[in-house]
Amino acid sequence: MSETLPLNAVELRAWRAVIDGSWHLQTRLDDELRADTGLSMADYHVLVLLSEAPERRLRMGEIASRLVFSPSRLTYQISAMEKRGLVRRQPCPDDRRGSEAVLTEEGLSALRTAAAGHLTAVRRYLVDDLDETETEVLARVFTRLQARLRDAG
Repeated sequence: MSETLPLNAVELRAWRAVIDGSWHLQTRLDDELRADTGLSMADYHVLVLLSEAPERRLRMGEIASRLVFSPSRLTYQISAMEKRGLVRRQPCPDDRRGSEAVLTEEGLSALRTAAAGHLTAVRRYLVDDLDETETEVLARVFTRLQARLRDAG
């Protein structure tokens, strides 16, 4: 077993900044989205994924994988959204054992209503404080991190 190397001061500062900053950003965005629209960040992410999918539908497993949700967490999430009329569940046409979530017109309308305010908040709390180079670096770092974490399973 290899020895665990401690983080140096710069690495530790970066790690804490990522954790603290992302936690505060997510919390602030979720709070504002809920207050303005009644949607949670999880609701919003599901709606975005479905709105971008062919025929506005995705297999449940695909949604869980992309959102890094356990199957039970996604089932709970989709059930809550289904009760509000934002999505509906139906069997997969090519595999009756699986099911898909489908974006409803009500869900699409909720997403369209929420998007402008949410993106304004993203700009206010993140994008406006970065110059173009910093934005590109941030995108590059987190894209690489996301790929590494997905590959690690």
